[in-house]
Amino acid sequence: MKSKNKIYSFMLMGFAALTGLGLTSCVDQPDAYEVADGTPTIDYIRLSDVTKKDSMLTGAHLGENICIVGNNLRSIKRLYFNDQPAILNTSFITDHTLLVDVPDGISDHPTDKIYMVNNNNDTTSYDFKTLVPQPVVSSLNNEYAKDGDVVTLKGDYLLTYDDAPLKITFPGNVPVTDFKSISRGSVTFTVPEGAQKGIVTVESKYGKSNSSFYFRDDRCLLFDFDGSHKNALASGHGWRNGVIVDSKDGIQPLDGKFLYFGGAAISYSATDEDHFSINYWPEPSAGYPELKTLIPWNDPNNLELKFEVNVPNDWTAGSMDIIFTSNDQVTYTKATNSYIWAADAPRALWTPWYNNGTAVAYKTSGWQTVSIPLTDFIYDQNGNKIANGAPKIDDMTGLSIIVMGGPYKDLAGENNSPAIAVDNIRICPIK
Repeated sequence: MKSKNKIYSFMLMGFAALTGLGLTSCVDQPDAYEVADGTPTIDYIRLSDVTKKDSMLTGAHLGENICIVGNNLRSIKRLYFNDQPAILNTSFITDHTLLVDVPDGISDHPTDKIYMVNNNNDTTSYDFKTLVPQPVVSSLNNEYAKDGDVVTLKGDYLLTYDDAPLKITFPGNVPVTDFKSISRGSVTFTVPEGAQKGIVTVESKYGKSNSSFYFRDDRCLLFDFDGSHKNALASGHGWRNGVIVDSKDGIQPLDGKFLYFGGAAISYSATDEDHFSINYWPEPSAGYPELKTLIPWNDPNNLELKFEVNVPNDWTAGSMDIIFTSNDQVTYTKATNSYIWAADAPRALWTPWYNNGTAVAYKTSGWQTVSIPLTDFIYDQNGNKIANGAPKIDDMTGLSIIVMGGPYKDLAGENNSPAIAVDNIRICPIK
């Protein structure tokens, strides 16, 4: 693979203008790093993982860490993969080895070479391919979108070219034909007519991948609020069964009736269970099963709670407390709401109006999918981690949701009157 190193003084001189991309020094070294004189040469390139040091490489993927082996490598002042500058850390450069991440940028005009620039701005090249990964398909903003709805798919390496256009296919072998926009990280398009439930595939010139989500997933619906899906529950079962509607505040249904929180003002210190809560306490003898019997999976580390929300106006106060309860905490026959404030009742606190230390009013443009790993159900009502950790599947027999309090007292708005619609509460595998 290795080609003889040559010294160039050609257009790569222009790379010198990229002055902000040079060497990063390690401040804890006692001796200052100095770029050596002379010309670098490369003998071979391997993975940086020492357990795989015998793996010789002719190419590497974007972002992959590699080890360049050769001579006089401290003479390298700048390093490029195709026309993409690499970040050099002098802590990982010796005369004979250089550890570096392949740059994450994608070249429009790949030459399949590494270029090394020395102190004299002479450039030495080495044959090496920069490999672009296959598409990464992370999420869909509305996993229960209807045919004809405009949605946004997010991920990475969602690349399209004139000679190799990006392809997205829904279950039923139904292709997307109406693309609105395409970028590396997201694609906006219209859900095609005839799309079925299941895995979405995305194909670029670099490969084909499956979505990590399951479109219109009904394999483990706990609540659909209209009973139209097998085993899904149509309402709560407790002191507050939830306000179930087919439209409200201009919110159009996702796929039938939905749970509605609203119609009153809330603040950090005020709790309004009548307008902003739902309880489900199991009573199997009356046809209200323990929720754990509806969940076909048992590894909480690979499961997440999902649901769709529609928030048409500003929400700036209170967290959505989501609490899976055990029979020891509550059932319909031993009704109580004391667990809601119990310090040892694990819950997730969904606070979408909180953003990196500031409050930003939250609202959606239509229905959006929310995902919360079960491993995040580890907080008390004030946002403190609890000692007993996340609930186990065997303990998940009931569910309560209430909008109240939360961990961000100093940021919460007062007398906020949001409308929050919720539908299709389900447990899904993460992978």
